[in-house]
Amino acid sequence: MRAQTWCGATVAALALSACTASTPADTRTRDREPTPAVDEAVATPPSGEVTLAFAGDVHFETHVGALLRRGLGPIARTLRAADVAMVNLETPVTVRGRQDPKELEFASDRYYFRTPPRALGALAEAGVDVVTVANNHAGDYGQVGLADTIRAARRNRVAVVGAGRDAAEAFAPHVERVDGLDVAFLAADTVQREGASGVWSAAPGNAGIAAARGSRTDGLLDAVESAAAEQDLVVVYLHWGRENEACPTQSQRVLGRELADAGADVVVGSHSHVLGGAGWSGDTYVSYGLGNFVWYHSRQPDTGVLTLRLDADGVVEETWTPARIAADGRPLPVAGNARASAVRDWRAGGRCAGLGAERGEAQTDDPAYESTIAPIDAALAERMRGSSHRPGCPVPLADLRHLTMTYRGFGGLARTGEMVVHRRFARDVTAVFGRLYDVGYPIARMRLVDHYGGDDDASMADNNTSGYNCRRVAGQTNWSDHARGAAIDVNPVQNPYVRPGSIDPPAGRRYAFIDRGRSAPVPLGVIRQDDLLVREFARIGWEWGGYWSSSKDYQHVAALRGP
Repeated sequence: MRAQTWCGATVAALALSACTASTPADTRTRDREPTPAVDEAVATPPSGEVTLAFAGDVHFETHVGALLRRGLGPIARTLRAADVAMVNLETPVTVRGRQDPKELEFASDRYYFRTPPRALGALAEAGVDVVTVANNHAGDYGQVGLADTIRAARRNRVAVVGAGRDAAEAFAPHVERVDGLDVAFLAADTVQREGASGVWSAAPGNAGIAAARGSRTDGLLDAVESAAAEQDLVVVYLHWGRENEACPTQSQRVLGRELADAGADVVVGSHSHVLGGAGWSGDTYVSYGLGNFVWYHSRQPDTGVLTLRLDADGVVEETWTPARIAADGRPLPVAGNARASAVRDWRAGGRCAGLGAERGEAQTDDPAYESTIAPIDAALAERMRGSSHRPGCPVPLADLRHLTMTYRGFGGLARTGEMVVHRRFARDVTAVFGRLYDVGYPIARMRLVDHYGGDDDASMADNNTSGYNCRRVAGQTNWSDHARGAAIDVNPVQNPYVRPGSIDPPAGRRYAFIDRGRSAPVPLGVIRQDDLLVREFARIGWEWGGYWSSSKDYQHVAALRGP
């Protein structure tokens, strides 16, 4: 036994019983087959390989509680086939405690989960060996609920990572020995904490979950470095990303690379409720989002199990077993042609992840966001005359500003685009696109409409994100908000202008009537209700055309008050 993981039983604050030499909960040994006693000189060496399975968010709320009796169904075969299977337990296992105030979360987003102790038995029967509780629900019922979770897990022989009596124990790994390889499992929460109470961030003398938020990642990185120095393989399961966003944020990309540099062999995570891209950051395998797994609604139904085969040097093979969440909350494996299609879709999800397709490929460099704001110079004025600007336009060129901004294309690569808006909005617009870039929000392209000779139809057909264009409202004589430099169209193909009898651009027809609800799973580049783009523009006093009643201009955001 090379290393000991933390034993929550020593945590007085968590009211757990003490660890003893007779309860070796820290490091387990797993052999695929019993090995007969033989002379050491002729013993067959271990295979030196381990198979790990990972799935996303799990809880047993409302009607999903019936699965505590019925089990998880056929997907359990995939979990049991692995040497070690791990999920994110998105609930405390308790019938006690009081709801944490969660005063740092919006009131409308304060959800409280909990499940009885038999949940751990159900997961163990399904083949789950390790759970992370470093997430935004482990503390829903305070430290009492967290203590009960760890106690229940130990009784069911399910290892818990990501919590402890202090930060050192919260970040300490659980170690599994499989065929001679010691595998360390660590976990941490990186998203905004939901409450001010200590349960949301373990610290010296304070019991709670492992937190690695913002720039405070040293505890996690130090723990990974220590584990890498002592164990053969290191796995990190993170609670990270933005809800309903498949593309990784800039902070995810940075942290993934830092964990790779610290010695992690595998980095996986969940929280976004949708599947994210997967691939390589050098010799480290990274999966940005495993989605929901056992869940109480099927609004984001795509899920699955990621199975990785590793030797002493790291991952040598990946397998994705796709599934869809059924009405009862179970993830049902996808079969036949639908399975092949689901696997292709999962692989395509890596387009915006910036990860390599093969082991050893470097993660795409992520330049910092940059923007410029400048008056319309003589060369640009000449380019705009007769195209996007002409005599009689409601705003003179002197009141417009030329912006350049870094944006992330649909392929995940950073690009530099340009746009013209009214000077009053220039600083706010560059700030909004900076926040969109930092979270990986995809923009197909960003060119001046003059690239298309001022032809709005051609710009939309090319899926171009643009601002100023001195033109009338379609089908009317009134000036458009674009003619005042007070409107922007974003990804027009994925976000068409839908009117009775008309969809513009025509290529957007397939996106015209899709579900754009707040938690709806949407294709790349689609704007939906209350997503980050809508919220960020609302902060600067702009409105999304998707909220209009008589027609829907899904690509359109415009200032509520003109310049």
